[in-house]
Amino acid sequence: MRAGLRAVIGGLTGLWLTAASAVTIEKVTSAQGIEAWLVEDHNNPIIACHFSFAVGAASDPDGKSGLAAMAADLLDEGAGDLDSQAYQGRLEDLAIALSFAVDTDNFSGQLKTLRENRDSAFHLLGLALTAPRFDEAAVERVRGQTLTAIKQEEQEPQALANHALAAALFADHPYGRTRSSDTVLAITRTDLAPWVPTHLAKDRLVIGVVGDITPLQLAGLLDSTFGGLPATVSLPPIPDISPPTQGRTLVIRRPIPQSVVEFGKSGIKRGDPDWYNATVMNYILGGGSFSSRLMTEVRVKRGLAYGVSTSLMPYRHAGVLEGEVATRNDKVTASLAVIKDEWRRMESEDVSAAELSAAKTYLNGAFPLQMDSTRSIASLLVAVQKDHLGIDYFDRRASLISSVDAPHIRAVAKRLLDPDALTIVVVGDPPGTLE
Repeated sequence: MRAGLRAVIGGLTGLWLTAASAVTIEKVTSAQGIEAWLVEDHNNPIIACHFSFAVGAASDPDGKSGLAAMAADLLDEGAGDLDSQAYQGRLEDLAIALSFAVDTDNFSGQLKTLRENRDSAFHLLGLALTAPRFDEAAVERVRGQTLTAIKQEEQEPQALANHALAAALFADHPYGRTRSSDTVLAITRTDLAPWVPTHLAKDRLVIGVVGDITPLQLAGLLDSTFGGLPATVSLPPIPDISPPTQGRTLVIRRPIPQSVVEFGKSGIKRGDPDWYNATVMNYILGGGSFSSRLMTEVRVKRGLAYGVSTSLMPYRHAGVLEGEVATRNDKVTASLAVIKDEWRRMESEDVSAAELSAAKTYLNGAFPLQMDSTRSIASLLVAVQKDHLGIDYFDRRASLISSVDAPHIRAVAKRLLDPDALTIVVVGDPPGTLE
């Protein structure tokens, strides 16, 4: 099945050689039924493969937060009969870029290789996924690096605010847990060794491939690389959760001259019918950098802060509308007052025609600029599959954004922008209690 992927992105290189480029996405299905979306490009001898499994840090057992992240850090630290040094040496000798990462809901990987090293690259990836070693020396080295990172985070106001907000929004839910030195020290090789075969399954997998490879070649590599994974795995279900509707303010006192403020409340998931209305609304409110209302009111007009922003965070089991501002301790109260006033204004009056036009122009114009390399296109192919948007999404997206009007935005603002429901975390030393 094919669908056109068109973009006007003059001045870019690689796949996008002209101002109006049309490429094709093809669904490739292997003999074992493993599916990938492919964009062929035979102009350069490069192949990028991105993939994602629908399992992430939220699956970590209680008391061992950080397990999935450690597993990801260790997958390229030796596999099969290759120890860490030998495995990394093979990657370096063949100029293969391979990495793994974990977020709250997903375990992902990226592979980039020259065409001539294609088979070796996919073989090494397959080894990492099906025969990781988790050698003791590598485990302890990665544990040490992780503990160092945690100690640094404990001193960073932004990290403290992020972790505290997650805990406040999600309480005892897996989304509210954060790795700590204690949880990482509790992780053993016995926990790590079975992690891959008990978490990474083919029914949780999506794949995007871009570059100098044919569908027939890719089909064979899909089976040899991912075919050894289990068809399914059984994991404890993660329940849906809605953040609290009663607002509150938490202050974490630190002797610093500038406070970091994180705030959030319930939002919407990616598949919500209001997603595109909320996307345009958020751009106008706080997602549009210097063009946003919050930046204009908080920074430009009043000089209260250097930056302020909001964003939609669609987790698999929750939707969150988050924001942040950093300001002098004595300006925290005033900054929050302006932010709340702008939330109320967004739900009480229609946005202007100029604001609406500028938001649509940016959102539709910036999207193709994400496709400036084989890697970025492969990543986008995976994102579209994860969100179940359909292979024709690239053709439909502009019209979905363009269909948003002022009444749509006001309606979704009434649904989402209740400033009294905000959970606010302040890390710093503001005067008073901020209650």
